[in-house]
Amino acid sequence: MSRRVVRQSKFRHVFGQPVKADQMYEDIRVSKVTWDSSFCAVNPKFLAIIVESGGGGAFMVLPLAKTGRVDKNHPLVTGHTAPVLDIDWCPHNDNVIASASEDTTVMVWQIPDYVPVRSITEPVVTLEGHSKRVGIICWHPTARNVLLSAGCDNLVILWNVGTGEMLLALEDMHTDLIYNVGWNRNGSLLVTTCKDKKVRVIDPRKQTVVAKNFEEPIALQEMDTSNGVLLPFYDADSSIVYLCGKGDSSIRYFEITDEAPYVHYLNTYSSKEPQRGMGFMPKRGLDVSKCEIARFFKLHERKCEPIVMTVPRKSDLFQDDLYPDTPGPEPALEADEWLSGKDAEPILISLRDGYVPVKNRELKVVKRNILDSKPPPGPRRSHSTSNTDISTPALDEVLEEIRVLKETVQAQEKRISALEHKLCQFTNGTD
Repeated sequence: MSRRVVRQSKFRHVFGQPVKADQMYEDIRVSKVTWDSSFCAVNPKFLAIIVESGGGGAFMVLPLAKTGRVDKNHPLVTGHTAPVLDIDWCPHNDNVIASASEDTTVMVWQIPDYVPVRSITEPVVTLEGHSKRVGIICWHPTARNVLLSAGCDNLVILWNVGTGEMLLALEDMHTDLIYNVGWNRNGSLLVTTCKDKKVRVIDPRKQTVVAKNFEEPIALQEMDTSNGVLLPFYDADSSIVYLCGKGDSSIRYFEITDEAPYVHYLNTYSSKEPQRGMGFMPKRGLDVSKCEIARFFKLHERKCEPIVMTVPRKSDLFQDDLYPDTPGPEPALEADEWLSGKDAEPILISLRDGYVPVKNRELKVVKRNILDSKPPPGPRRSHSTSNTDISTPALDEVLEEIRVLKETVQAQEKRISALEHKLCQFTNGTD
């Protein structure tokens, strides 16, 4: 009588568990817009959720530790003139988040470590280049300030957020709506899925499609008949892919290996209520003392429920095999280096002693502005029919006044920010 051999895997017993009720985020009006993004983004400091808002688009940012009922007057991030469709935290700065909207723009925001008193309405930079709504954004994994956006104009644009400039526009590559975009580990290639039923592997700097027609899959996995869109999350450290069906109530997870049959079903986490969206915590935000290998943030209609995935271990010691060194918050390249053709693997950190998020780092945007260039010496004649001369001294005075006014505005903004911080401290003191 033959005995069935069970494949050995340390992830065979991964199990998911929702947190207790007081560790959820309650009273959140999750967006009802019909779009297939995850509606949620999370990092070791903050939880961001796209929410319902009148007269424009907004998302909410909560400190990770601020669980429980959310105040109905909690400040929002509002700046878009139409619904927000996607949000993504910068992997190299936990205080910076990008948002994409139906209003055709991408905005990048600086989120303070303290909870602001008023809604944040001014982005650090607004990126304009799409002609239709922008539904996908994705930061480069290793290069500082490089952001990808994909719109319903079938266009993929790469931006340098540090200067507000468009780096590359990938035109005429997609014949239909782009469904999803992802980078490879070092950011040398990207992959897209499209409504034309093709998967494209693209070299963005050469602006060429490296691979498009995948005739025979190396593995085929039958799913159930649920018609919800699958939100995939891949953990490169453990080679586990998690599939969360939007509108579904389960999370299926599979281990990927180099040998056939390549895809190995592990288990399914099931719950009673369907998910409206899902956030996925980066590895450095997990609790290594509890053998936590993944944490999801499941969106319901009015709340967000963290789900913890753990591998049971008897020992309290750090489990080296579960936590190889993982990408940290430092970029490996500058935007210009990457654009010139350089590649670099992510800079890795150890999780042996846990990860402590770094303090607020400000995103500085240095726009290359025509006002920054000095006018040529000597008098200039206007192109109008009048004989009025615009002399250099007059122009210099205007430029100097603009410079002084900018400095005054920046000083006032810093003062307002400091006063808000002080007010927040007073408020916390009274609580």
